[in-house]
Amino acid sequence: MGAHPSAALGDSTDSTAMDADARIPADHPGVVDLFAVLAYGEISAFYRLAEEAKLAPTLRGRVAVARMAAAEMEHFDTLERALGERGVGVFDAMAPFVRALDAYHDSTDPSTWLESMVKFYVGDGIAADFYTVLADALAPEVAGVVHDVLAETSHSEFVVDEVRRAVTESRSERDRLTLWGRRLLGEAITQAQYVMAQRDELTELVLIATGDLNGVAALFERMQTCHTERMRVLGLG
Repeated sequence: MGAHPSAALGDSTDSTAMDADARIPADHPGVVDLFAVLAYGEISAFYRLAEEAKLAPTLRGRVAVARMAAAEMEHFDTLERALGERGVGVFDAMAPFVRALDAYHDSTDPSTWLESMVKFYVGDGIAADFYTVLADALAPEVAGVVHDVLAETSHSEFVVDEVRRAVTESRSERDRLTLWGRRLLGEAITQAQYVMAQRDELTELVLIATGDLNGVAALFERMQTCHTERMRVLGLG
């Protein structure tokens, strides 16, 4: 979770988008949880990318990942300000989400440079699909913050180029990274479900945004569809 490449569900979100007068009000208690879980995702991505830059085989790669990390930090700052404007401290707000998000990262710790790049592109995209649906149901001033931190960055082009070149040259690398991508999807959905189950206010936001439990199930199905497309873009379809 972090700077979110290829983020949007696109046209598939139309069924969950709301008219302005029907959107979730900005003072809904679940908004603090939403900002907080996004903030912890961003700061986690920052220090993980900073560490993974060491795996880069080229100077160009190290600089590209450093820039990715910098973008994550900017997004964290945006969310810290948004929480501060509500009188909420970012560190206390993030605390309930540390365990779940750390568990996701621990279970998907990349062992190679290419695995870290696939995780950045695919893993963050999965998260962005989920949060974009919530943003589309929120009051405009809240939705604007969420969309800002989910915005696609130019860094995703670097990731696509790196992965596509590697898997074109090696069938075994392609097969291995394809399995890695499937694992990322499974772990991301598991942790999203866990977070929802632990935080009633956030669960309520998701239910309002999607309509009902059937809508939640449809959201996860669309996330899988978008995941398949991202894998195809990487040359892993």
